[in-house]
Amino acid sequence: MPRPLGDLEDAVMTRVWQWNRPVTVREVLEDLQQDRSIAYTTVMTVMDNLHQKGWVRREVDGRAYRYTAVSTRAAYSAALMNEAWSRSDNPAAALVAFFGMMSAEQREALQDAVRMVSPNLTETPGNPAEPTAGATRDEAPADDVPPESGR
Repeated sequence: MPRPLGDLEDAVMTRVWQWNRPVTVREVLEDLQQDRSIAYTTVMTVMDNLHQKGWVRREVDGRAYRYTAVSTRAAYSAALMNEAWSRSDNPAAALVAFFGMMSAEQREALQDAVRMVSPNLTETPGNPAEPTAGATRDEAPADDVPPESGR
């Protein structure tokens, strides 16, 4: 499972995810510099680290690299939530506490998500909410989430 991104890693990945196209260090640097003073080498190091961790892939373009996200922000967020939930000794209580922290907008998004997946779920005694045979779901493939870093 992925580890949470650091603040600067998240700032870089936010741009890569939002732009949804191959990006250069220079492009990310120029955008980050609108909010803070930061060196080219710092952004280059962060992007190289993200590549080493499996968050982005890169291709040579002249004398530079172009970086592309390996996963979506939604898949990253889902993997973090799943990791946290799987570590709970009482998953139901963890979900109740999590739901209690949600804003009205977040609860509405949760209800929408449940409606989207509920036609693909069936409940039988002793076998709660497993996907039905042949059901199709709009979810990312398992390899859409980068591997855990070696840190």
